[in-house]
Amino acid sequence: MNAKHEAAPGTASGAEGAYVKISLKEKLGYALGDFSTNIIWTAISTFLAFFYTDVAGISAAAVGTILFVTRFLDGVADLGVGVLVDKTKSRHGKARPWLLWMGIPFGLSVMLLFTAPDLGPTGSIIYAFVTYLIVNLLYSAINIPYGVLNSLMTQEPYERSLINIFRMVLAISGGVMISVATMPVVQMFGGGRQGWIITFVIIGLIAPFLYLITFKTTKERVRPTVVQKEVPLKRGVAALFRNKYWLLIVGYSALIFIAQGLGSALNIYYAQYVLKNAGLVGLLALASLLPIVVGIILSAPLVKKFGKRNTSLIGLAVSLIGALLLFVDPTNLQLVLASIVIKNLGLAPSVAIGNALFADTVEYGEWKTGIRTEGLIFSGGSLASKIGSGLGGAVVGWALAWGGYVSKLEVQPDSAVTAIKILFMYVPIAILAVQILLMLLYKLDQKYPQIVEDLKAIASERDREAGRN
Repeated sequence: MNAKHEAAPGTASGAEGAYVKISLKEKLGYALGDFSTNIIWTAISTFLAFFYTDVAGISAAAVGTILFVTRFLDGVADLGVGVLVDKTKSRHGKARPWLLWMGIPFGLSVMLLFTAPDLGPTGSIIYAFVTYLIVNLLYSAINIPYGVLNSLMTQEPYERSLINIFRMVLAISGGVMISVATMPVVQMFGGGRQGWIITFVIIGLIAPFLYLITFKTTKERVRPTVVQKEVPLKRGVAALFRNKYWLLIVGYSALIFIAQGLGSALNIYYAQYVLKNAGLVGLLALASLLPIVVGIILSAPLVKKFGKRNTSLIGLAVSLIGALLLFVDPTNLQLVLASIVIKNLGLAPSVAIGNALFADTVEYGEWKTGIRTEGLIFSGGSLASKIGSGLGGAVVGWALAWGGYVSKLEVQPDSAVTAIKILFMYVPIAILAVQILLMLLYKLDQKYPQIVEDLKAIASERDREAGRN
């Protein structure tokens, strides 16, 4: 049953005040939040597996298990965070206050993550597991409401895409900065455990300040069309599984994060053991991240002309060409860089509009089921990112262990190098094929304008009924 049959008196989400353009200041303020998050998350994705194996001395198999189990547990917890966000009522709104509450704890947790005290083999594994779980839980508590905020700032679909493009440009810029700067800064502070600790104390101090700017510069405008007191978790989850486009985008996003998790964790191993120069990791990171920044900027006019779905499909085709190029010579640095650049240029549209896709499923879910649950919707995005990036990083650890990888060994067994090559070359192609299939099934772009009009009509009818009463 569509929402128009279940509407009741309440506050309109379809009001013209929610269908607005967003100022440049507010877009930039919002984007700074993801700049902060991505400084931390790129550092974790790029360096944590290496830090665990080669600094903390944890085995590759244990690292893979830590990454996967922790992300899986936290991914399940994301649903609880989504429910809490949906229940939040404050003078600052339902999403913005979480940025204020969680910024400092998140920064502190990152400092602890890269401390790795010498606690012996078992103690080091326990410390790594506990601190990584805490970081992930706090990441959820700040990143889910941050994503929700996109859907609450405006309902204008192109503005949502622009907001997400601003967000991702700054996010990737933060990722580029941290990928290039981390190892030199670690060495500047003496290398080893000391260098890692000081570097991440600095990062942990910067993050809360940037989240505060996002809190101060953004505004929540969108309200539900239908009256809903507190939606029970069981009913909210049931509504999610009636939202077919949400299910598609969760799967699609999970694959993006699996690919990113693989690529980020593999770069340092591929540089050291295939290209024979560990110092190339910064260059590989630049080749991965800078094209995404350029592609995100180019995505705005493409999205306006072709829509989110078709722009994503164009990008996936470009990525596939880049992935296939690597097969010409996987040890040639120039070809490897060209492959990475083309592949990530094609990935850019999906990154640019990811949050906007989730935001559009909010309205579809409200229209389809009469229930608007932004928190649960975006907890699905966080779940996808956690399980996806966790699985991507875990597969690296498990594959290295399967290949007989030995930490700190200058020349690895051929089986370990083969495992690195398989992950770097073949797995991304399989992921792209599934992504193309999922995006071909996504048809919400063409339906969305009518859905918004229907929701506006519900709000207008409700207001008329309220006036007669």
